[in-house]
Amino acid sequence: MRKESVVHRIIKDWDLYLLLLPGVIWYLMFCYKPMIGLRTAFYDYNVFRGFKGSTFVGFANFKEFLGGPDFVRTITNTLMIALWQMVICFPIPIVLAVAVTEMKSKFIRKLTQTATFLPYFISVVVVCGMVVNFLSPSTGVVNLLREKLGLDAIYFMVKPAYFRPIYTLMVLWQTAGFNAIVYIAALMGIDPQLYEAAIIDGAGKWKRIIHVTIPCILPTIVTMFIMNIGKMVQVGYESILLLYNPSTYPVADVISTYAFRVGIENGNYGLATAAGLFEALVALVLVAFANALSKKLTETSLW
Repeated sequence: MRKESVVHRIIKDWDLYLLLLPGVIWYLMFCYKPMIGLRTAFYDYNVFRGFKGSTFVGFANFKEFLGGPDFVRTITNTLMIALWQMVICFPIPIVLAVAVTEMKSKFIRKLTQTATFLPYFISVVVVCGMVVNFLSPSTGVVNLLREKLGLDAIYFMVKPAYFRPIYTLMVLWQTAGFNAIVYIAALMGIDPQLYEAAIIDGAGKWKRIIHVTIPCILPTIVTMFIMNIGKMVQVGYESILLLYNPSTYPVADVISTYAFRVGIENGNYGLATAAGLFEALVALVLVAFANALSKKLTETSLW
């Protein structure tokens, strides 16, 4: 009976399921099919011989990664860069969304949205190139200004102390406007009568934001927070690869860049896959923990 009802529902809404089909195919081809390759983590994989000609080594690759000299460095850097992003890049889009919706001038509001939204569509390669050029010790804008002030040039990109702030600010500039869209949409759904009631009670703009705006978008904030927790260990390795160099490895080398170097540059595909799988398992544990904690404290969760 259930099978007939499902078939009937599909036939009835065939056009909606047809629209869903491209997304399902994309996920099957690019998200689920590649999971077959995860078994590489349990082999001393030879790319020319395939799995049949490679030696099964069990958990040896995981032991090598967890017991290797790079494990502590990569896991520490991954968590530290993720922490920088959670502390700085997560709350600022919320502030930006509230600020945009509170602006009286429609022109200024649209201009702010456009100016903060456009950087998201710039290629990561271009953005990293802009950062390197701006911070160049000889021709960079920052060091030219320092020279005008009588200060010495700073080699920003080779000094480990500057890497994390530079990377975090770059990510913030590129993604803040795009991430704010979700919160702007949530703000648009707030019942205006709540604000009217707050005004009647004598609440000013700041109190309305604290007692009406934030509580109303709290479920959205919690949902986005849980989703960002899952990305904590999966920091954008493309931009890190384009920005870092051997002198900044101590603070910039994360699990994903380590896996890239080991797999692509050194040809150790088993160890690289093991590192990537470990990263994914840590992300899964963090998401499950954050979801359970959120459900207990705020009654809002993903599942």
